[in-house]
Amino acid sequence: MSYRNKTYVAFDADNDMHYYLIMKAWKEHDKIDFDFHNAHDLNNLMETSSEDTIKRRLRERLNNTKSVVLLIGEHTKNLHKFVRWEIETAIEMDIPIICANLNGKKEMDTNLCPPILQKHIALHIKFGMKPIKHSLNEWTFEFISKQRSLGKTGQYHLPEQIYKGFEL
Repeated sequence: MSYRNKTYVAFDADNDMHYYLIMKAWKEHDKIDFDFHNAHDLNNLMETSSEDTIKRRLRERLNNTKSVVLLIGEHTKNLHKFVRWEIETAIEMDIPIICANLNGKKEMDTNLCPPILQKHIALHIKFGMKPIKHSLNEWTFEFISKQRSLGKTGQYHLPEQIYKGFEL
């Protein structure tokens, strides 16, 4: 097994790219305490690449991933070609999934969440620097394994007191 220290961000590239770029801007800003090792920096993909080539490269990225942040927007639920494949692959590889709702909802939004994740153990948060940073630190493979060993499944969300702490 390879060393996993990257964060893989999955999103609707046609509609939600700006949220991914916001995350990259947080990371690059000197005065903002936000960092993640971006799996998308591992290999280049060209728009003209075949679907098989793209999926092979994405799998290479996921092989180095310790967590997946899925940006859930208006169209994410209906994306099957790559986003659903990324989710399925993350589940298959037992990578923790953090679902960041772009509509500000702090728990699973069944109207927007891809059906494959509605029964899978995942953390649902609102999109924001502090909730994502907190979740990347806490929603780990070890934490999820412990929850499974206790027989727990399903959806998780951050308690309201965590969000209140972000406002301080």
